Amino acid sequence: MEFLNAGIAALIVALAAWSVVARDTFAAIVGFIAFGLLLTLVWVQLAGIDVALTEAAIGGGLTGAMLIAAAARVRSTEATANVERSGALLRTIAAVFAGAVTLALIACVLALPVPAPSLADAVAANMAATEVGNPITAVLLGFRAMDTLLEAIVLVFALIGVWSLAPDDVWGGHPGIRHHADPNGILAYAARVMAPLGIIVGMYIFWVGADHPGGKFQGATIVAAMWLLVIMAGLADTPAVGKRWVRVVAVVGPLVFAAVGLGGVVVAGAFLAYPVGFAKPLIIVVELALMPTLTLILALLVAGAPRRAVLQ
Repeated sequence: MEFLNAGIAALIVALAAWSVVARDTFAAIVGFIAFGLLLTLVWVQLAGIDVALTEAAIGGGLTGAMLIAAAARVRSTEATANVERSGALLRTIAAVFAGAVTLALIACVLALPVPAPSLADAVAANMAATEVGNPITAVLLGFRAMDTLLEAIVLVFALIGVWSLAPDDVWGGHPGIRHHADPNGILAYAARVMAPLGIIVGMYIFWVGADHPGGKFQGATIVAAMWLLVIMAGLADTPAVGKRWVRVVAVVGPLVFAAVGLGGVVVAGAFLAYPVGFAKPLIIVVELALMPTLTLILALLVAGAPRRAVLQ
């Protein structure tokens, strides 16, 4: 096992270096996706199953798909960009600066006291107050709920940013191209078979996240992937972003989360505080509201900016 861990560590370092130095965008993205998948194995070895699920779904999966879509958009200008090279002086300055930052980070880590300062003991002592069995969920929606709320809001703004790339004449239209596939082909068959099973798996991972490894982000990513599979098989189309239900679902999660937080001000004396005896039900309410929002946003981020008018 030690040799296996050493091999994985060496591959991770090599893939990280490859992703940075590769001149071809697609090659760098492939290295990045492989890097994320290997990180998933590392988190499994460290017994961080929640983090491993998130890395596989978001880090390697969703982010990789978005980077591939972005690379396709800049493919026409990549050859020109690859010809251009910075001067020797600029490259030297960048290398010196990067090395200085690396040495500063190493010095900061080595300067930490032993044991390093941590709130782990305080969190463990108060974990029971959240009434949640999964410590990751307890931390994300209990002790650092503000960060989780802001993450959901950032995703909404990211989606708005992607939509803003649409030309004026198709604003409010359908993201991406309309996919057409043989209705009797292997892709359509795979979508019909895998999508129902994937949705069940995604909902299960979401539901058990309160007490076991899993949660809304991991479950939403799987459900979004199944939705995209159905779209790529030509069995459905991406929704027009101008539809009211799309915009309602995109914001309902953060709005419910914020409403629960404001309720905490009234009944518990602090924003995002949970009254005694109601912590777990309120956490489940927040996750139920965030699940459709995350599914919609993650799928539409991959689909990209609107490219077709509503009537087409």
